[in-house]
Amino acid sequence: MNARLDVFQVVADPSRRHMLLLLSQGGMTINAIAENFEMSRPAISQHVKALHEAGFITIEDSGRTRYCRIKKDGFEHLLEWINYFDQFWQEKMQDLGALMANQHEHNTPS
Repeated sequence: MNARLDVFQVVADPSRRHMLLLLSQGGMTINAIAENFEMSRPAISQHVKALHEAGFITIEDSGRTRYCRIKKDGFEHLLEWINYFDQFWQEKMQDLGALMANQHEHNTPS
């Protein structure tokens, strides 16, 4: 089994981010995705493969046609990381607020 691709490396590419935006509107065939880009079909396939391996999309085969649909797995990994730092900064801001309130109390004449 291959290790899952790093979600940040996957979304770092502007073409893949654009593909995710397209797929957020609904499922598409790989050919339909390719119509939105000026790159080779093998390049499109490599981008789709990266999105799939990182958990951002599913690929369903129907005969010779492959359908891509967005899924949340890759996004959950991004969200976990962002939430960690969101909490980190909220705590830092609370600490700063407490420090400022404490300074204000000590500098206010009685």
